[in-house]
Amino acid sequence: MFYRDERLALFIDGSNLYSATRTLGFDIDYKLLRSEFMRRGKLLRAFYYTALLESDDYSPIRPLIDWLDYNGFTLVTKPAKEYTDSLGRRKVKGNMDIELTINAMELAPHVDHIVLFSGDGDFKPLVASLQRQGVRVSVVSTIRTQPPMIADDLRRTADNFIELYDLREVIGRAPRAESGDSPSREDVAERQ
Repeated sequence: MFYRDERLALFIDGSNLYSATRTLGFDIDYKLLRSEFMRRGKLLRAFYYTALLESDDYSPIRPLIDWLDYNGFTLVTKPAKEYTDSLGRRKVKGNMDIELTINAMELAPHVDHIVLFSGDGDFKPLVASLQRQGVRVSVVSTIRTQPPMIADDLRRTADNFIELYDLREVIGRAPRAESGDSPSREDVAERQ
């Protein structure tokens, strides 16, 4: 439920949203996503959070980051840490929860409604704190996967749960970008 006169902010956990859309079999058109939420209320900010590998000369996500940066999104990035686990597998760690939480708490006095694109249960205390400050919180993720990509506690805490799969007709697109469209992570990865 959205009200046309409410001040909105979007907080997008990039890796979490990417995993959910990939599992559901569609890509996000970020231009359409931004337009959809501008239609639903007064969109003040749209944040996108992701960690980037510094060791790569070319990151497959860079074109998406650049597009978002030039098209009304506030990018929050940090270097990802690369390590080898005990089985010798290459792993990448780049959690953006603290950055997202701090930005949401700072923006809370200036918005009526925050839309969190993540199913990460670690955000339950953030959602509860925002609600205590009078901010409504909607969470966008999916329960259509096995297991569901949203933590049950987060879903129960949110004022509103938006099934990501139900948004696919509005903000989704086929896996290939056409010229002028915002690139998706998959489009970018295929170019590498």
